[in-house]
Amino acid sequence: MTIKIGNAPCSWGIEFPSDPSYPAWQTVLDQCAGAGYKGIELGPIGYMPEDPAVLAPELAKRELEIIGGVVFRAFHDPEMWEDVLDASKRTCQALVAHGAEHLVLIDSISPRRAPTAGRATEAEQMDKAEWTAYRDRIATIAKMGREEYGLIPSIHAHAAGFMDFEPELERLLSEVDESILKICFDTGHHSYAGFDPVAFMKRNMDRISYMHFKDIDPVVKADVVAKRTDFYTACGQGIFCNLGQGDVDFAAVRQCLLEAGFEGWCTVEQDCDPAMPGTPLEDAAANREYLQSIGF
Repeated sequence: MTIKIGNAPCSWGIEFPSDPSYPAWQTVLDQCAGAGYKGIELGPIGYMPEDPAVLAPELAKRELEIIGGVVFRAFHDPEMWEDVLDASKRTCQALVAHGAEHLVLIDSISPRRAPTAGRATEAEQMDKAEWTAYRDRIATIAKMGREEYGLIPSIHAHAAGFMDFEPELERLLSEVDESILKICFDTGHHSYAGFDPVAFMKRNMDRISYMHFKDIDPVVKADVVAKRTDFYTACGQGIFCNLGQGDVDFAAVRQCLLEAGFEGWCTVEQDCDPAMPGTPLEDAAANREYLQSIGF
């Protein structure tokens, strides 16, 4: 089993292309490498330089490589299609330029879903026509990424979007051909949604092409579900804790990967609120140390 461990700009609080509060991309690269990682995701397109002549030398001198890129856009909103398409094309172009493989598609947070994150029975559902159009938008981007750019597209379930709960993920996978859409499996979001990540992995390892490692604080999760706390507030309360401190059984995750002969990247992706105690560098280092301690 050859598994490489990377990290992602969202572990530094980077969710959008720019924000005055964000650290410089060079700082994120410095700290990612300094914490012991050999790879990093692009982050939202536009955060890191899109000109490979600028970014590639900076990666090389830190001995980092680009793993993949995330299109975190409103697939659920037909009025945002041009934005989805633009971000997807630019992400694909950047990934090809750096020799990366993984195109990760995430339906961004919806105001209709944010209030019911972690509560599958209460969450609003799409009607048949809305679902069909939504599914087809995801499939269109996946097909483009695979056929036009030679990438490995994958779907990533995410709290507070319309691709959140296990039944939605399984429905999409049953309706979109495996040849164009794999799974980027996020352990933390699956737990937040109220489902068992290890059980899902055991059933679906043949379709998982990429992993995101994230943990969930069970005390915070129980509190936010009981109080019907919305997603954004839950993030501020620290629902995404350091690896090994939450309810995800990473030793069992490792065993699933080992038994399946999984090879490639597993990326730490710790959504964080920059206002919380500690620093992203400290968390990144602690997460890398924890993964090493259990054999990654």
